[in-house]
Amino acid sequence: MAAQHSHRQRRVRYPLDPHPPASTNLPTSFQMVSLLKLSQVTEEGVRFLSPHDGSPMLLTPEHSISLQNSIGSDIMMQLDDVIATTSPDHARIKEAMHRSVRWLDRCIAAHEKPESQNLFCIIQGGLDLELRRECCREMVARDTPGIAIGGLSGGEAKDAFCKVVGTCTQLLPERKPRYVMGVGYPEDILVSVALGADMFDCVWPTRTARFGNGITAEGTFNLRHAAYAYDFRPVEEGCQCTCCRPQSEGGLGITRAYIHHVAAKETAGAHLLSMHNVHHLLELMRRAREAIVEQRYPEFLKEYFGRLYAGDKDKYPQWAVDALQGVEVDLLSD
Repeated sequence: MAAQHSHRQRRVRYPLDPHPPASTNLPTSFQMVSLLKLSQVTEEGVRFLSPHDGSPMLLTPEHSISLQNSIGSDIMMQLDDVIATTSPDHARIKEAMHRSVRWLDRCIAAHEKPESQNLFCIIQGGLDLELRRECCREMVARDTPGIAIGGLSGGEAKDAFCKVVGTCTQLLPERKPRYVMGVGYPEDILVSVALGADMFDCVWPTRTARFGNGITAEGTFNLRHAAYAYDFRPVEEGCQCTCCRPQSEGGLGITRAYIHHVAAKETAGAHLLSMHNVHHLLELMRRAREAIVEQRYPEFLKEYFGRLYAGDKDKYPQWAVDALQGVEVDLLSD
């Protein structure tokens, strides 16, 4: 179900396989962005202080691959040099992009099990579309099993995010999975799918649960608010997750009032909302794949945004409207 691209038009690019096989191992990688204040990046690798005891440590591309080989990751990520998209240091962003390419070569050379473990490259280049294009050409030439678009979701404007995703996906092979790293908001995911992306990951569904937030088709609600103290509905009406499903159907039958009661006092509230939030996103992606199979993804997007914003098109985010218009999906049309 590849999209049809031409010099004058772009249409929604449907993911290659709308029925992906189940995987017991999620992609593994080492989150150095979180340690930037403690780290120093050199050509050798990343030197950082252990967040546990302050001892000096070194992570090289080779060691990163060795660790992922040893735990049997189905999908492995290269070690890359990541710079925040909001950084004003263009020279450093360019350096990081080229270093990521060189580190990929080292990762490929160190990879011991390419027949059973899939190494993904990671495209860098900040918000500079020319750097992204150059990185795409270099990474595609290495012919890794899958390709990730990294360095986003770092505070950049959403329209800039969409331009990077759209620019990269146009240059990537149709028959390899495209993985946009660090993306978890439902609107971001669905727009990125329309732009040609297949895979996503983010801590947001579980992190926001720790603050009492439940994700629903009508938006995200903070169940710590007093308005939910006597609300005996499930977190989301009709949801079939273990948390929301009634006891008569084998679920826990948890109500918003119960979450409100425990969220501020016990970790059980965060656990229950995590179960619901992860299920919500998995179900959202299942429905998106179903819409793709049935060749009605543009209609699915209109239905989704219509429900999320209660039919008020004036509230639709302009970045989403503009990005989808670029692939011939008009959210504002009837």
